[in-house]
Amino acid sequence: MSNFLTRRREPKRFMLWLLIAGSVFIFTILLAAYIVRRTSADWKDIAMPRVFLASTAVILASSLTLHIANGAFRQERFRQYRSYMGTTLFLGILFVLLQILGWREWVMDGVYLQTNPSSSFLYLLSGLHLLHILIGLIFLGIAYAEAIRRKPYIEIFVYSVNPPNQLRLRLVTLYWHFVDVLWMYVFLFLLFHHGV
Repeated sequence: MSNFLTRRREPKRFMLWLLIAGSVFIFTILLAAYIVRRTSADWKDIAMPRVFLASTAVILASSLTLHIANGAFRQERFRQYRSYMGTTLFLGILFVLLQILGWREWVMDGVYLQTNPSSSFLYLLSGLHLLHILIGLIFLGIAYAEAIRRKPYIEIFVYSVNPPNQLRLRLVTLYWHFVDVLWMYVFLFLLFHHGV
């Protein structure tokens, strides 16, 4: 009888969990450095762009649509699955555009990467998270393209019962929910310290 330590694990899922742990570690170090650096005399608080509130709502909505897409996939409602996967992809792209608008708002206010230690942290944290989102969008795009390519019911049914395809969707979902939670953590942290 195998125990928790010796049980065989799916390598792709294990690698994803390692990636998530690494990302959590990086963001934790950055936020700790932020707290330490904030006590210096040259620190100046910079307000968060209001558009970041909208982008936060969009990213939360994308988690909901992806959750619904997963339910539709499991229940063989493939038209609904395609629709909600497309909506998730759209919301992810919208999040990126809103983040860029937020950066534009900073630039219009004269806040640049080198303006202040505070602005450097804001750009670094939001930019690093945006990189995570872009990686997620690539895999969401691949999953959506697969869903669109297989329109006949029998073809997508065969695709849906294939264990590697089921695993792929679970991994994309896990990663996307992770980047959503990560943004909420970073956003609420910065909102607490900076306001809008």
